[in-house]
Amino acid sequence: MSLNALLSEKANAYDKDRSVKREVDSGFALLKDFRAKYPFAENLRSIEWLDPDQLFKLNPDEVGEFFRLMEGCFKPLNSQFPSSSNVYRNARLQIKDFKNLLRTAVDSRRSLAQKIDARWENIGGIDQDKQIAKKIIYCFNYEDETVLPIFSNQHLRHFVNRTVDLPNGQVKYLSPGQEYEHYTAEVLKAKNNVPFTRNWSNMYFTRFLQDTYPPPDTVRPTEGKKTTAVTEEQLDMQGFIALLSNLHRKGKINGEQFRQNRDLWMQQPAERQTLTIRLKNQLNDAAS
Repeated sequence: MSLNALLSEKANAYDKDRSVKREVDSGFALLKDFRAKYPFAENLRSIEWLDPDQLFKLNPDEVGEFFRLMEGCFKPLNSQFPSSSNVYRNARLQIKDFKNLLRTAVDSRRSLAQKIDARWENIGGIDQDKQIAKKIIYCFNYEDETVLPIFSNQHLRHFVNRTVDLPNGQVKYLSPGQEYEHYTAEVLKAKNNVPFTRNWSNMYFTRFLQDTYPPPDTVRPTEGKKTTAVTEEQLDMQGFIALLSNLHRKGKINGEQFRQNRDLWMQQPAERQTLTIRLKNQLNDAAS
């Protein structure tokens, strides 16, 4: 079964009682309230009115309304909060830089990659993956349906590997933003190729992906049970072995070729994507 067909099958069986949909809709309602409170995309000048206390309050120290409301939007997605409040404090201290970054985030002339690659790291405490920046960018750009509330490049790559039959080859990314933009487009292509998910909101589709294909670092042990963490490489290996088994079952490769391809995958990590694409094309040729 192709990944596209499997995606359709899983989507059709998902959330039959609509409880997840109601949960996601509550987060989406909070997002609309956030946008009404901070209409930066509609009125660029309103960024100037952003008060430092809305980012981080002093005496007593607490996260300001801007970040508190924004993080609330993503609770249905089990979004992680920063482990320290320093990033919020630094946004207050560097409010001029932060406002300039907000102007970039809402600028419709900038690509998604350009928005991600803006100098968010100048705000002390923003991590290398710029997850807070990606949340801000999503909040102010969700209407155009070209952004997803997935804030990790690694997670996007994981979802592409689970949902896209033939990714657009190996790409050399000039920046993390370009990588993020590419994988976002691939996941959205998978979503739109399935009639059942095509009309889902991107937030609901993201929750479906998280529940159906949880990235390895988000899997938590069940209470009272010991579990062994599964790495991304192990999951990829399982998918590759399944592909080889399918080819062998259809008579497209023999046992020796099965072993050769398996050994090649294990011994040459840089060639894995090219090898996988070649074998998937071979499988597709067999089906046509």
